[in-house]
Amino acid sequence: MSVSASPVAVGAGAPAFTAGAVVDCVRRFREHAHVVTDPDGRRLGVVTGPTPRHHVVGSLPPLYPEWLGGRVFCEAHGVRFPYVAGEMANGIAGTRLVVALAKAGMLGFFGAAGLEPREVEDAVRELGAALPGRANWGVNLGHTPGRPDRERRIAEVLLRGGAPRISLSAFTDLTPTAVRCSATGLRLDREGRVVRPTRVLAKVSRPEVAEKFLAPAPAALLRSLVDRGDLTEEQARLAARVPVAEDVTVEADGGGHTDGRPLTALLPAVLALRDRHVQRHGHHVRVGAAGGLGTPESVAAAFALGAEYVVTGSVNQAAVEAGVSDAAKRMLAEVDIADVATVPAPDAPAPGVRLQVARRGTLFAARAARLHEVHREHAGLHALPASVVAELEQEVFRLPLARVWELARESWRRRDPAQLVRAERDPKHRMALVFQWYLVGSTRWAITGDPDRRADYQLWCGPALGAFNRWAAGSFLAEPGNRTVVQVALNLLEGAAVTTRAHQLRTHGVAVPAAAAFRPVRLV
Repeated sequence: MSVSASPVAVGAGAPAFTAGAVVDCVRRFREHAHVVTDPDGRRLGVVTGPTPRHHVVGSLPPLYPEWLGGRVFCEAHGVRFPYVAGEMANGIAGTRLVVALAKAGMLGFFGAAGLEPREVEDAVRELGAALPGRANWGVNLGHTPGRPDRERRIAEVLLRGGAPRISLSAFTDLTPTAVRCSATGLRLDREGRVVRPTRVLAKVSRPEVAEKFLAPAPAALLRSLVDRGDLTEEQARLAARVPVAEDVTVEADGGGHTDGRPLTALLPAVLALRDRHVQRHGHHVRVGAAGGLGTPESVAAAFALGAEYVVTGSVNQAAVEAGVSDAAKRMLAEVDIADVATVPAPDAPAPGVRLQVARRGTLFAARAARLHEVHREHAGLHALPASVVAELEQEVFRLPLARVWELARESWRRRDPAQLVRAERDPKHRMALVFQWYLVGSTRWAITGDPDRRADYQLWCGPALGAFNRWAAGSFLAEPGNRTVVQVALNLLEGAAVTTRAHQLRTHGVAVPAAAAFRPVRLV
């Protein structure tokens, strides 16, 4: 193939035409790269140092992991990298993990879902003390439709404690609490711009939900918050001028609660929605990607699709700083791509809400599915056949059902007594509360590392973790003890930059071999 080009003499450097030499150039992505032809004009190669002897077809500037996403996102959150992690429920994404991310120039979120307000308050206080003057941390606020009072109390803890960022997740509609988080403290600066003391990110898995956060809050909802004293008239007036969220994270097929949507279909749809709302309301909302991001290639693909930042989840649950037991981390490090399953969510087994968990090394997925089946087919504990009772008591609960009900009742008496009132008049709901004892307890056993309950560990993760484990195999990251959350992040970003450079050169016609793929290295 003959390639037309103009001769450019720019110094010394050996052009690469062989596979090995091209790979070396790809990995030097922090240098200028020039696509050149051989003397006959028949082959394309690359040189990272200038050359006087070959024709330059095109040039690429240096590339840095910091530049892969949106610089506006990094500036808004005071981070070096367009990278977010954390949010794993029950404090699995704990203060240690958030502090490590923040100090490395990333955005970390404490996983508050499943915790009581007092525990969240302690975490906010600890994070504020550990990260003075920093705003690149926050707390996840999960939607709890069955317990709106709890959702409100957690939000009050975050707003009162001064959490600089709040990530709203699992919301299918705007709630008073979500809008309150967005609008509290709004004011105008000297130039007439709306200033937000608390930055709100919203994690969504459906375009119709994303649309609610891309637009200003409805007037009726703002008025109700003013009427009950949660917002001032001025805050409500300003909230009507700006989107509910400044950042919308598009969550594809990830661990935990999932709609199972592919990122390649979902992200472009939300980006198109965002652009329409920018034209309508005049405020840019940043859009990021989450779900299925476990390798450099997937991270690079998310940025290539238009994501301004990426959010990783499953790969961090096996990190050194994650709040699960060493036994659980070892199990997670052995998960392969197909070693996941969807099961009923522990916070709502009866309606059939699903979440994605590991199934390798644990029987939780099968047992949770069995509980869901029993709940669907029977009117209550009193209606269970003797054979089913024996099965559940011996294989799942390892306790008499009567004793499980006592334990569940005591727990709900502390958390939400209204559930017990409902259980007294609805046998099926009582059965659901008994089954939740196992579903919730299985998470606790994984966190504490209960050796007697290892077969029941509930470990949230998606196929991304299996992909990460395959990529890390044979490297220092294969060992869970080396998987610090920052090492994982930097390796994914460094690899994404390599992948991006390889793609750039391929689109210029250079034959880049698969061997150019990045392998994990110690970066900190």
